[in-house]
Formats: sequence, structure tokens, C-alpha cells
Amino acid sequence: MPTDPPSAWTRTRLLAVGARLRETRTTAGLSQERLAEIVGIDRKTIVRLEAGQRDVRLGVWMNLARAVGVPLSHLVRESDGG
Repeated sequence: MPTDPPSAWTRTRLLAVGARLRETRTTAGLSQERLAEIVGIDRKTIVRLEAGQRDVRLGVWMNLARAVGVPLSHLVRESDGG
């Protein structure tokens, strides 16, 4: 069964979360490949998450946050004015 594309609101937030993931990953000194290894997912998934093109279940987001050393709330928080 096909799914509807994400709404503009959702797409905007996925882009923001992806940007925060990229920023915290690089600050932590991790490559996309290394982060994927730590979390147990494919590097292409990291690429798509950082580009705001993919969403994953909450458990993966929790593992990503732990791997880059930030609280989950840091990655998924609403931006100022958002």
C-alpha cells in the first residue's frame, strides 16, 4: 500500500533534525560510516536522515543520540519560532 508523501510541516522538521544530526556527528568526530556501524544501520540510512529524506523508528533515534553524545531532545527539538 503506497504511503502519502510527508507534509511540508513534516519535511521541514525532518530537514532540521537531519541538520542537527550532521552537526552533532561531525562535532563528535564521527564519519557517517562509523556512526552507522555504532548504531547498527546502513550508512545510506545516515545519509538520508541527514538530508531529511528518511525517518526511522524512535529506538534508532535514541541510539543515534547516544552515539553522538547528546540527549534525544537535542536532535528532535522544535527550532526557535518553529
